[in-house]
Amino acid sequence: MADPAVVSGGALNAGGRGSGGKAATSPAENYHLARRRTLQVVVSALLTECGFESAEKAAVETLTEMMQSYITEIGRCAKAYCEHTARSIPTLSDAVVTLIEMGFKAETLPLYAKRSQRMVITAPPVTNQPVTPKALSAGQKRTHPAHIPSHFPEFPDPHTYIKTPTFREPVSDYQVVREKAASQRRDVERALTRFMAKTGETESLFKDDITAFPLIAAQQSTIPYLSALLPSELELQTLEETDSSEQDDQTDGENAGGNMISDDPGADKENSMLPPSAVVPSAKPSEDNVIDNPYLRPVKKPKVRRKK
Repeated sequence: MADPAVVSGGALNAGGRGSGGKAATSPAENYHLARRRTLQVVVSALLTECGFESAEKAAVETLTEMMQSYITEIGRCAKAYCEHTARSIPTLSDAVVTLIEMGFKAETLPLYAKRSQRMVITAPPVTNQPVTPKALSAGQKRTHPAHIPSHFPEFPDPHTYIKTPTFREPVSDYQVVREKAASQRRDVERALTRFMAKTGETESLFKDDITAFPLIAAQQSTIPYLSALLPSELELQTLEETDSSEQDDQTDGENAGGNMISDDPGADKENSMLPPSAVVPSAKPSEDNVIDNPYLRPVKKPKVRRKK
């Protein structure tokens, strides 16, 4: 004889878990298992009312199957009577006619519902439905114009055809910008300190453990005041940039003055009057007329030194 597996409604859950050992994957299977377990709880409560202290698993499954078939038949017949009268939702009269048709005395149902020894079954816990993610909000959803019939598919979500920028607007609050700059500076200083502590010489506060709390070793200088007299690298870089910009401006001005070509028609006339073998005397170049652009300077022949 099999061991009693179900005792009233509390032990029924163990029998129900045995029947639904396989994990349900679809919502339909989850609904079927939940309905089956509820029927097993009802059967166990009825057995307890009748005086049974325990029941075999096979007996509970058989009674559960019988109750499920009975309830299914009631619903099918009530639906048939409802559709026979050209309705879509069954009413109380359809259920009463179905019970009478199946041989059940409908007048005894109120007395059975008001019995004194009946057991109250707690409602099964309601599981929260999964929250559907909201669509991206971009613009307003368009409706069909007047020339498009209403049975046509709706327009897609606006985010599918409207440009949606993915970048965030820069923060312009003074306090937030200052806090962010301070935190970045602090992180840079901390990272630089750790790098120097790992790559350079360090000193430890504890003689026993050298790796604990390393400090950057101070570098002694023979002339400590020299760094205060010499300009810093930033000042030198600024001076170099200023000098280079002044030289560029001066070079551009000289090139613009040397490359100007006169469009005087008299000059062409004078050139046409010169003989073919004539050579125009060139003035001696002065320091002001020297062209700084290397691509515009006249070609200079290299001097050849003769060996003695």
